[in-house]
Amino acid sequence: MKRTLSTNINSNAVNFWLFVARVAIGLFMLTHGIPKLQSLMSGHVKFADPFGIGATPSLILSVFAEFICSVLLILGLAVRLAAIPLIINMFTAIFIAHGGQPFAKKELALMYLLIYLGLLLIGAGKFSIDHLIAGGKGRRR
Repeated sequence: MKRTLSTNINSNAVNFWLFVARVAIGLFMLTHGIPKLQSLMSGHVKFADPFGIGATPSLILSVFAEFICSVLLILGLAVRLAAIPLIINMFTAIFIAHGGQPFAKKELALMYLLIYLGLLLIGAGKFSIDHLIAGGKGRRR
């Protein structure tokens, strides 16, 4: 019981969770990004223009976030940088695309946003290409 209620942080568990969260959330977001990529590649662009830059540039930005950045998350490569476009994408979904809709329509985007904010703050973890590039060195206390 004492171990269950402990507030000590198990770094192995944290690193494993970062790996699972990165891969899962990246795969989940790919289910949104792949259809957008297919739409872009086919030339049949029917997409919102929330920033007034045109439907095609808006779709390109969304594909970049939802496809390219999701792949980076899965690989654990440039995770903090990849999280930024995904965060912007989720803010756009929450406040513009679903702005006037009830909370239930915004809930999924909010959950994605929380995970992306966590990855931005914490990073990729030990089981990532980022960790290998850093020479296997993490922050030590």
